Amino acid sequence: MWTLYSGIAWSYSKISLSEERELISKAQKGSKKSKDEIVLRHIGFLIFRIRRRVFTRIMRQFGEDLLEETILIVYRKIEGYNLDYHNRQGNPNPVRFASYIWKRIDGFIVDYLRKEMNKPTVPYDEKMM
Repeated sequence: MWTLYSGIAWSYSKISLSEERELISKAQKGSKKSKDEIVLRHIGFLIFRIRRRVFTRIMRQFGEDLLEETILIVYRKIEGYNLDYHNRQGNPNPVRFASYIWKRIDGFIVDYLRKEMNKPTVPYDEKMM
């Protein structure tokens, strides 16, 4: 599965801030195609964040689930992205979408792994009963 997503990440090149903002604007107005494109353009970023936060052994066990969940987060975060963001001085300050979502993605990864690692394990014999 990682190979499939890595292939998607390589086939979608980075886009300019203005192109990204145009896609998000269309997505917020209801364009499913634009929403999908934003997500596809950020698959590489999601893979990068997962690999950056998770040890290889744990990634083999939970990586696919993490990636699927982070994709859903990206879909939800598109709606909340503020295209009209201004800094404290009141000047327009456009922010790249990846900058907007990276802390949420990292926080989710940590919370997910904490929850999964704290689950009690059931001995093999008890599973059979």
